[in-house]
Amino acid sequence: MSCLQTIQDYGLRSIGIGERLLPKGEFTLCEHFTLIGSGMIWNIYFGVLALITGFFFATALAVAKGSSRRLFRKPAEWFIFVFRGSPLFIQFFFAYFLFLQLKGVHPFFDPFTAAWLGALIVLFLNTAAYSAEIFYGALRSIPKGDIEAADAYGMSGWPRFRRIVWPTMLRLAWPAYTNEAIFLFHATTLVYFSGFPAWRQKGDALYYATYFADKTFNPFVPYPILAFYFILLTLVIVGVFGLINARLNRHLPAERRAKMRLRLRLIR
Repeated sequence: MSCLQTIQDYGLRSIGIGERLLPKGEFTLCEHFTLIGSGMIWNIYFGVLALITGFFFATALAVAKGSSRRLFRKPAEWFIFVFRGSPLFIQFFFAYFLFLQLKGVHPFFDPFTAAWLGALIVLFLNTAAYSAEIFYGALRSIPKGDIEAADAYGMSGWPRFRRIVWPTMLRLAWPAYTNEAIFLFHATTLVYFSGFPAWRQKGDALYYATYFADKTFNPFVPYPILAFYFILLTLVIVGVFGLINARLNRHLPAERRAKMRLRLRLIR
């Protein structure tokens, strides 16, 4: 079988298009790259949707945590504390157990036990908590002069938040938020180890990498390929977020613009 035929057969297998059976016997390098790359579709799906939805929820949590009203502040503080204080893998485990119990109560909860929805919800809540803490720190770092200038112009409430507070918060938080986005995409590999099952062997990139490692007893081929795909994905994220960062800081002199710095974190 040619490499082109392999790509046609397995390139979209992770989403149910192409061959149903996984290859057996002699595994080619093309099959490794094709199937692991196919699984990356799910990692990108989890990361993009969790990041977009978590961004807006994180903004609301940051504002609530900075509120002077205890009714808003305390729930936000506890939410952030719980999801930042517990390992993501444990969150997957308890969420799957909860959804499984709810599934027995009403058929409406059936999709929640599938990875495409249940695992996505966990990632959404987790990244919202981490991002909210980043945004909250940025909110507290907004120069008082900016707020006073807005007050002097008669801006208050929503107009002041939309035109002064929120853009400044994003500008200050964006370099750290870029790191959170990268860690989120890396964390999507934990979906394979969670209780959420891979339906009909339609798993993510780590699922296929582990399949090849188990069949060939050689992890030094599939796992470096998996790392290669994530390095490429990281470069894309850094590039996209770098463009957004430049846009957010376009009005500042070059020496005052926030620099993009990647900080490694050993554990999430």
